[in-house]
Amino acid sequence: MEQRVSLITLGVADMGVAAAFYEALGWQRVKAQDGVVAFDLIGQTLGLYPLEKLAEDMGLEIAALGHGAMTLSHNVREKDDVAAVLERAQQAGAEVLKPAADVFWGGHHGYFRAPDGCIWEVAFNPFSTLSETGAFRWNGYD
Repeated sequence: MEQRVSLITLGVADMGVAAAFYEALGWQRVKAQDGVVAFDLIGQTLGLYPLEKLAEDMGLEIAALGHGAMTLSHNVREKDDVAAVLERAQQAGAEVLKPAADVFWGGHHGYFRAPDGCIWEVAFNPFSTLSETGAFRWNGYD
């Protein structure tokens, strides 16, 4: 298996609400099959899929999917961008869980919960600068 994540699929209870949230953040949908909403990212795609259909595809009950302890992270270019993204997410319907704040390791971050329940971290990491195109890599692109 090559070291890559190609598609991140979020099982959502309300496709319309979830799609509208990401669009309010400024994301652009791409053409997708009926029943799927997709947003191309830098090197990956974020897909929205009905929660009940996701469980059905796996052969599980919705309750068995659980609530994994994970976050999706969006890194920004400047420290002040963290608060700006959190504010935009809140205006789009997210719940800010942690306002922008300095982190012990030298970064700056905050968290929000999207209307679909997914938790996002917004972070500025001075040790992992983004590429010109916005790509992220652990040790940066300097």
